[in-house]
Parts: sequence; structure tokens; C-alpha cells
Amino acid sequence: MPGHYLMPSKLKILYIILLLTIPVFGQIENLKWKKINISYEKPDQFVKRNYSFESDNVGDFFKKSIVNAYWFFISDVDGDNCSFKPTCSQFFIDAIDETNLLQATLMFSDRLMRDTNPLKMNSYPIDKSSSFYDPAINYTLNTERINYLPPTFIADDE
Repeated sequence: MPGHYLMPSKLKILYIILLLTIPVFGQIENLKWKKINISYEKPDQFVKRNYSFESDNVGDFFKKSIVNAYWFFISDVDGDNCSFKPTCSQFFIDAIDETNLLQATLMFSDRLMRDTNPLKMNSYPIDKSSSFYDPAINYTLNTERINYLPPTFIADDE
């Protein structure tokens, strides 16, 4: 039954071909594999926060204390996943600058409740980074300063 099995001479030739091809794929002496230091750490793109209490007056000290507490106990634990611009902590700082501490706290609480309501997400304009644009100035009681933006508007604010 010729053709169903390899002849011994053909088998020897096959072994020789296989043995000759192994050194071709081997390492060259001057190109030996070297140790590569690979870092498997995920790059930290979280905002580096300034937790200092440096302030010019007592009001700024209280504002910075509340923001630091929010960062430390809530924002840093939850991670960098705020879907709004400005972020909730920056919204609180802007709200204090626009109004007073009590009204800013109420605005901030309202913002946190709106932040977690997925049914209202399509009612906000979107900025360049695909975040919902919702500045504190739109929630003050001063109607001349409110700048209403329709949900289809793409905000250019950084």
C-alpha cells in the first residue's frame, strides 16, 4: 500500500527539515529577550484635590471645610463618575458664591437628587465632554442672570 504511509527515507527527510527550521526561529545571540518592566496599574486620572483650609475669611473657611468633607467622605469614595459639568462639589462652590450658604446647601441637595434621577437626564444640554451641563447660575432667584439652554444645545463651557 504505497502512499498510505511515509517511507523511511521520506520520514528522515521530514525530520531533517523540521530540525533545520527550529534554529531559524530561535533567538539570535545579540537579540536575546530582555526583562521588560510592564506596569499593570490603571492610570489615575482622578482630579488631584487641594484639601488645604487656606482661606481669607471665615466664610471661605466654612465653604472649604464643607467641600473637603464632601470630597473625602463622598466623592473620593464614589469615584470620578459625575455625569454633570460642573461637578457637584464645584456646583456647591459656585452656588455659595452666587447665593448664601443655606440656599447653596438646598441647591446642592437638589442637584444630588437630580443627579441620580435617570428619567430627567434628557432635559439637560450636553457639553463637549458628553457631560450634562448644569451650572449653579441657572438656579439662583435672580432671573436676569439665568441663562436657559435648551436640551439640544451643546455647551462650550470648560
